Amino acid sequence: MKIAIIGTGNVGGALATKWAHAGHEIFLGVRDVSNFKGTDLLQNPTTSLHTIQEAVALSEVVLMATPAITAIETTKSLGDTMGKVIIDAANIVNGRGPRGFESVTEAIIAYTATDDVVKCFNTTGYNNMKDPAYGDQKLDMFVAGDSPHGKLVAIDLAHDAGFGACYDIGGNDKFDLMEQFARFWINLALNQGHGRDIGFKVLKR
Repeated sequence: MKIAIIGTGNVGGALATKWAHAGHEIFLGVRDVSNFKGTDLLQNPTTSLHTIQEAVALSEVVLMATPAITAIETTKSLGDTMGKVIIDAANIVNGRGPRGFESVTEAIIAYTATDDVVKCFNTTGYNNMKDPAYGDQKLDMFVAGDSPHGKLVAIDLAHDAGFGACYDIGGNDKFDLMEQFARFWINLALNQGHGRDIGFKVLKR
């Protein structure tokens, strides 16, 4: 796939690296190409640097991994998103998010043209994006949204990033639940002192 990464920090950088090594073409979209600080990402295969609009125009899939507080501004900067899948990986934490919205994904939908917007890759830390393996098991990932096509794309990309299963937990009405789940991980990992090397696996019998 051709994937635009908007937000090249910890989460965006980790997924860009995993997907590049899985054979996807990665377009890093940044506001200021001349002041790009993530030059190590350009050492990955099939990875190139562009303005945000250029990266989106070249892509089939857009990963949004920017801070929640900038969601509206960043979405407005994407340019034409018609026909593209947008995957939102951000969370509102400590009330810092787009004003008037209960989740980041709702804000993205309000300011974009595509119907294929889903939420995924928001429920664990960037360290688990880099390495989702715990012994002989792999952490699971979760996706929500009304778009069947967007979900299938996110599920494929979760597998390509090394996760085990990727569970569909429902439609757009589950965006806030996904963000609550992320805050649950943050609480365990950081506030309760368990550390970042924890994650979620669905067990069945």
